[in-house]
Amino acid sequence: MAKKVAKKSVKKTAKTDARKKVTKKVAKKAASKKAEKASLHTMLGKTIGPFSVLNSAGNVYTEKDLKGHKTVLYFYPKDDTPGCTLEGQQFSKLKTQFDKLNTVVLGVSKDSSASHDKFICKFGFSIDLLSDENENLCKIFDVIKMKNMYGRKYLGIERSTFVLDENLSVIKEIRKVSPDGHAQEILDFVKSL
Repeated sequence: MAKKVAKKSVKKTAKTDARKKVTKKVAKKAASKKAEKASLHTMLGKTIGPFSVLNSAGNVYTEKDLKGHKTVLYFYPKDDTPGCTLEGQQFSKLKTQFDKLNTVVLGVSKDSSASHDKFICKFGFSIDLLSDENENLCKIFDVIKMKNMYGRKYLGIERSTFVLDENLSVIKEIRKVSPDGHAQEILDFVKSL
C-alpha cells in the first residue's frame, strides 16, 4: 500500500513538473513575442530628418521638397515587376484626386534614376519615383528586411507606405502592403483627414 501511494506521489510530482515546464515555455514565448513587437521600428508620430536622393529626372530631392503638403511615400521592391507596376498604375490613376487634397505621391525603390525614368515612360505613370540606391530613405523608414524567394534569403525592400503631414511627421504607416487596391486605401485615408 505504501508503495502505491509513493508511486502516485511520484507520478503527480512528474506531472506537476511537466506542467510547470510547459507553462514556463509558453510564458517565455509570450514574452519573446511581446519584446519582438516592442522592438519593431515604427515611424508613426515621428518627424523624418534630412535626406537626399534623386528623382526620375536625376534631380536632387530632399526633405525640404516634402514640406507644405501631405506626402505619400510608398516603398516598393523593384521597377518593372508585376506588383510594383500595378501599384504605380493605381497611384497614377488617382493622382488628380491626391492633387486636390494637396498630397504628393512618390514611389521609392533602390533602382537608379534611369531605371525609374524608363519605368515611368513604359507605363505612363503620372507620379514621380525616387531613387534610393544608397538606402538613405530605406534606412530612415526601416524597410530593408530579410526576404526569402525560392529558398534564397536576401535583404530587400518590404513593400511599405507612409503618409506624412505638411511638417514631415508620419501620420500613417502600413507595412507588408498588398499592391492591388492599396492606392485607393491610401486615398481614402487622406480624404478622412
